[in-house]
Amino acid sequence: MESEATNELGATGSNFAGARVASFESRQQAAMEQLIRKHGGLPFVSPSMQEAPETDASTPTLQEFAHRLLDGSIDTVIAMTGVGFKYLIDVLSTRHPRQKLLDFLCDITTIARGPKPNAAMHQLGVSATYKVAAPHTWRDILTLVDANGLANNRHIAVLEYGETNPSLIAGLEARGANVLPVTIYRWLLPDDIAPLENNIRRLVAGEIEIAMFTSAQQVVHLLQVAEAMGCRSAVVGALNEIVVASIGPTTSERLQEYGLPVTLEPDQGKMARLVSAAAKYWHEHGRSAKQPTVRSETRVVDPQTSMPLPSPPPTSLSSALSEHRRQAESAAANFPNQPWYNGPFLKACRREPTDITPVWLMRQAGRYMQEYQEVRSQHTFLELCKNAPLCSEVMCTAVAKLGVDAAIIFSDLLPILEPLGFELSFGPGHGPKIHNPIQQASDVDRVQPLYDMQALEFVVDTVRLTRKDLPAHIPVIGFAGAPFTLASYCIEGGGSRSFQRTKKLMYNDPAAWHELMTRLTDSVIVYLNAQVVAGAGCLQLFDSWVGALSPADYETFVFPHVCRLVQGLARNVPVINFGTGNPQLLPYYAAARPAVVGVDWRIELDQAWQWIGSEFAVQGNLDPLVLLGSLNTIQRQVARVLQQANKRPGHIFNLGHGIVPETPVEHAIALVDMVHQQSAR
Repeated sequence: MESEATNELGATGSNFAGARVASFESRQQAAMEQLIRKHGGLPFVSPSMQEAPETDASTPTLQEFAHRLLDGSIDTVIAMTGVGFKYLIDVLSTRHPRQKLLDFLCDITTIARGPKPNAAMHQLGVSATYKVAAPHTWRDILTLVDANGLANNRHIAVLEYGETNPSLIAGLEARGANVLPVTIYRWLLPDDIAPLENNIRRLVAGEIEIAMFTSAQQVVHLLQVAEAMGCRSAVVGALNEIVVASIGPTTSERLQEYGLPVTLEPDQGKMARLVSAAAKYWHEHGRSAKQPTVRSETRVVDPQTSMPLPSPPPTSLSSALSEHRRQAESAAANFPNQPWYNGPFLKACRREPTDITPVWLMRQAGRYMQEYQEVRSQHTFLELCKNAPLCSEVMCTAVAKLGVDAAIIFSDLLPILEPLGFELSFGPGHGPKIHNPIQQASDVDRVQPLYDMQALEFVVDTVRLTRKDLPAHIPVIGFAGAPFTLASYCIEGGGSRSFQRTKKLMYNDPAAWHELMTRLTDSVIVYLNAQVVAGAGCLQLFDSWVGALSPADYETFVFPHVCRLVQGLARNVPVINFGTGNPQLLPYYAAARPAVVGVDWRIELDQAWQWIGSEFAVQGNLDPLVLLGSLNTIQRQVARVLQQANKRPGHIFNLGHGIVPETPVEHAIALVDMVHQQSAR
């Protein structure tokens, strides 16, 4: 390490110039401190993890692996970690002949993820059949598997390091493999977390200028401890304002999952290269630029996608995202001075006490109202959505008639898809239809992310006019479809019950799926921040179809993108994260850190709030079809929901989905009155 560090100092312009550098390195804490000092930085190194290896060979997973290896029913072993490979052989040797284990490993196909597992295998006399190409990510493993036909009908054991990689497992299984994940050791927090807590305090206080991560688990533990300290959001915000250096793609992906930027990666996954690249970047850019603008020895990555950028790196999209967020936050800085800011709806979003429980209804301006039908009879649905004065008129009419406490703009989830390259129409009997859906993975390349709102100016005008036409005390809610729901429309071409095409792409080509979700997420960030600039004081994400997913699939294929989306929006504007169909996903909706979690009627409100957590406001959750019942039925159901809320600050009364067209208008009016009357404090 000493010679490597000395050689790196020879790199021209690699100097931190006294900058304060935080690192979360554990194994080589002293070496990291030395490297930072030699590059002119002030180091703050706090160990963030320790390994807890499995020590009992009778552990079910280890036992199954040993038996299947020795009876010949494992074809391939993928070694993800060198230290873990050695641990595994040592532990299994307490119950099985060591040489027999190694002999069987020599007789089957073995894949070394990188140089460390390759070296560990070689030391034990096992020559890896295949070596994964740099940068040694799970995608590179799948590329190697595809090139050599190593998946179909094969039994593959994946020797993991600390946690399962769901994308790798799903990719192997989608290619026809039977996969046995083998956890060799787990990651724990260090016994003494005081240094880590001190670094968190420095981040929050703005005392750190560069943060360096050498493993994905460091990110997890940093945010875990920050959560326990009650300052997770502050840490995320602080990291978004400084230079963040990542050792490689796996760590970068984890940073991205949690809505954190990646300013740079070194061209090689070595600690000394990381420090040198960070020092060089700081020397060239310093405090003037937190986002990557040049490429030299450093493999610069897009801070929004954490994917490598071509040379020269295109900064227009990342600049657009940053600029839209800056403009939204600048506009929102004046919101506390507005008459609607301290009304019951936004106070509930902030979990402040209110005199009444605020109420608004999804689809509160719609086909159940005669006034809407009269306007709609003269225009197609898309024409109406693109006519801002009419959109404002139908919503303001509904607000006045119902007496609700907030107004969501009149629009639809799907017009955002048109500037992305999709041909959209709405027709009687079939609803929305995409005429050029994504039919294969390569079609994702034609999806053009939204850089500006020129093609969607009618939405901005709708927000602005609705704000102008509403009573001053009524806030405006902007909204967008969440990435999964938008992706399902893009792929299915319309509504679906099974989401067969969507899941086929998701499972068979995770890389294409995540690329599509990234482009949609970027577009929604631009779209929603523009609505804030136009006057939206709150934002709602509609994930109408996400209930089709299991919790595991949501965590793997959707959650990282929703996290990044929420983090990309104006920080001082509340976000409502609303999905339907699967209450098991509620904890994930909350984990994305919105202000409010929307709840449908498939779970009792009090139970949902327990799952979500008391630190969040909750919106919901009357079944929309209750409004088809008698007034007495509606009154009983309103009382039930309010009783479950138990007057806790942060409850916004709403339906679990939109008003259905058959709803009597007088029932919707009565519902709003009942909520106000029964909840009066």
